[in-house]
Amino acid sequence: MPQHADPFAHHPELRDKITDPEASFFRDFSVARIMAQFPRMAAHRDWPYSDSAREGLRRAALDGHAGDLWVFGYGSLMWDPALRFSDLRRARVDGFARRMILVDWRGGRGTEDAPGLMAALDHGEACEGLAFRVPAERVEVETQILFRREIIAPGYIARFVPARLADRTVQALTFLADHAIDDIRGDLTRADQIEMIATGAGFLGSSRDYLANIVDHFDTLGIHDEDCVSLLRDVDARLAAPARTAQTAKDGQ
Repeated sequence: MPQHADPFAHHPELRDKITDPEASFFRDFSVARIMAQFPRMAAHRDWPYSDSAREGLRRAALDGHAGDLWVFGYGSLMWDPALRFSDLRRARVDGFARRMILVDWRGGRGTEDAPGLMAALDHGEACEGLAFRVPAERVEVETQILFRREIIAPGYIARFVPARLADRTVQALTFLADHAIDDIRGDLTRADQIEMIATGAGFLGSSRDYLANIVDHFDTLGIHDEDCVSLLRDVDARLAAPARTAQTAKDGQ
């Protein structure tokens, strides 16, 4: 397999769309840092995994793996992986779909009063996203960073899935929805999703901007995901509604 000095050789259009890992908020992301930076998170001190439990999950997920590691991103990993990678490819994973069903109410992209939503990879037809190749010599360091960010607490299950690239299929590590966790809400209605995405926000930003970033990457890559595109359209219509109502009232005075 040829190694490319330029990790964006296959997708130069993404060169300015991917956050430099050294500038990423997630490069040194940790429970201790979050608790220190955002004191209100202290109320959720018992929620995250311990460092030893997280490390156990990382080692279990990578058991038997050797060589370069492909990581499949379908949400914020697409624009801010915080990983040093040697190659980047558009990829498709069959049998799973990107769904906005992970409820965030602890302060990241939502609060207890106004919970937000993030994406999870759940059972479905297919999901298109980005696959990042981590060189073998960096797998240990980069996966520690990855797990501190994605497996901060229960919600996702780390698994390898077949990811189809343009020229071959690779086994890629990704993060699946854990339906044993209450924060995974496969029963949300469309109206629930619209309201939570429209109103949820926290120290990581708003749920609306999170969804918009996903859709923005679709436009760059030519990916079609009608569910996310139409959901963003409905969220923006919901956000515009109060402004229209206020203007109507003003016009009627």
